[in-house]
Formats: sequence, structure tokens, C-alpha cells
Amino acid sequence: MTKISKPNYLTMAKQLSKVETERLLSRMGGKLDRRLEKGKLSQQEALAKQLELEDEQLQEWRKVMHSLKKKEAEKEAKKEEKARAKAPAKAKTPAKAKAPAKAKAPAKAPAKAKAKVHSAVKAPAGG
Repeated sequence: MTKISKPNYLTMAKQLSKVETERLLSRMGGKLDRRLEKGKLSQQEALAKQLELEDEQLQEWRKVMHSLKKKEAEKEAKKEEKARAKAPAKAKTPAKAKAPAKAKAPAKAPAKAKAKVHSAVKAPAGG
């Protein structure tokens, strides 16, 4: 039998329901699955190893997600910093008070354009 690095996984594996056990076994793959089939590991030991493996993968995933969120927060902070740097420059220019808008006269319908007739042939000059 192989040694499990953390014995609490073995107790967790023993406490799993039948449905949870089946789900955990279905996610098992690779060497661990073959060792279980060959009888080198008991089902409880294989489940404990699988639980340990999944916990390690979860911790790695959390670490990666934390670093991604940190990078994203740094990007947002830089964007806000740039926006703040640009905003005061715009605010320094004096704002002109707008004159009240005059009431517009009702718009007239555009007149129909007359077609211009150009004669293509001109009379010869002088002769």
C-alpha cells in the first residue's frame, strides 16, 4: 500500500456517500485509475489520492485566478490614473458661458430645383 501524504483525505474518503464516491471515481484517470484496477491500491486509498489531487489543483487554480485578478486590478488602476491625469488638464481651460439660444423660425420646405438646360451645340462665332 502507498502512503498518503495527508491522512485526513483517507478519513474524508471514508465519509463519502455512494453517489459522491462514484463521481470521484469517474473523475479519476491515468495512473491512479490503473493502479486501482490492478489492485495496487484499495478503493479508499485511491479516493483519498484523488481528493488530494483535486485539492492541489484547486489551490493552483485559485493562485492563478488571484494573480489574474491582481493584474486586471493594476490595469484598471493605470487606466484610472491616466484618466485623472487628463481630466485636470481639461478643467483648467476657462469655460465660456453660452448665450441663450434664439427661437428658430419654422423651417421652410426646400424649393424644387429647376433643371438647367445646357445646349450642347453652340453657334460658331463670327463666321
